[in-house]
Amino acid sequence: MEFWLGASFADTHEYLSLARAADRLGYSAVAVSDHIFYTDYDAPYPYSDTGAPPYKPDTHWPDVWVTIGAMAAVTERVRFATNVYIAPARDLFTVAKSVSTAAVLSGDRVNLGLGVGWCKDEFLQTGQDFHTRGRRLDEMIPALRELWKGGMTEHHGTFYDYGPLSITPVPGKPVPIFIGGDSDAALRRTARVADGWIGNRIYTEEQLEDLLARLAALLAEHGRTLDDLEVIAPIAAMPSAGLYRKWADRGVTGTLAAPWWLASAEEKAAHGGDPLALKLATMERFAAEVIDKM
Repeated sequence: MEFWLGASFADTHEYLSLARAADRLGYSAVAVSDHIFYTDYDAPYPYSDTGAPPYKPDTHWPDVWVTIGAMAAVTERVRFATNVYIAPARDLFTVAKSVSTAAVLSGDRVNLGLGVGWCKDEFLQTGQDFHTRGRRLDEMIPALRELWKGGMTEHHGTFYDYGPLSITPVPGKPVPIFIGGDSDAALRRTARVADGWIGNRIYTEEQLEDLLARLAALLAEHGRTLDDLEVIAPIAAMPSAGLYRKWADRGVTGTLAAPWWLASAEEKAAHGGDPLALKLATMERFAAEVIDKM
């Protein structure tokens, strides 16, 4: 079982310290999230009953690839992932070059979590078509994989038409591509083209059971099984080695953890005035109580 540190909503100045701690404590990856700006969104946030997003105008959203590059420079082992990067809000070559550069500078420690996005406002401001975002992502994924192989390549599709051309630098090994989200479209895309699936909300054990069944059925349509896929699932249950062993046996390969969200009263009393100290203390406890016992 892999333990990915869910670092969403952290302040920008905290990321290097969190990455160093994750590297030292045995976390498998540090996951960062992507938004370009905050506004009075026209589109409702899809994971909220009210439609309001769970963050505020002053919540930090540092550029994911700059942040990953900085974290890679101060670590040796831990991987880095996006949960998730809204690639269709950018042009193909911005995505290709940013990811490949981060992969090279990190020593191939990058996982690319992708989503189509819900925020129409961001697409409008970046000049990308919101309504074709799913079809563009479907075409973008194989194009990215070809560009990252190095050498001259060309592509002549519905949305992207280029080449022959090449980009450098390119990764030393394939960048694992994960799809985020639990819509039917996201799970179909996962089954068809992805190396893994990553949840971007917390799932009860009943919801996770249903999700794995849906994924297994869709994978079977493409001659694949859950054994062919990495599944990173945040679980709405008290963390324990027993919990994660159970779900590892059922096909879940990893989970997302942000231990400070479950800080004890004692931890809050000791470190509540220093948000970074609280995060680091709870990471230490989670590593001792869960990761070290797996």
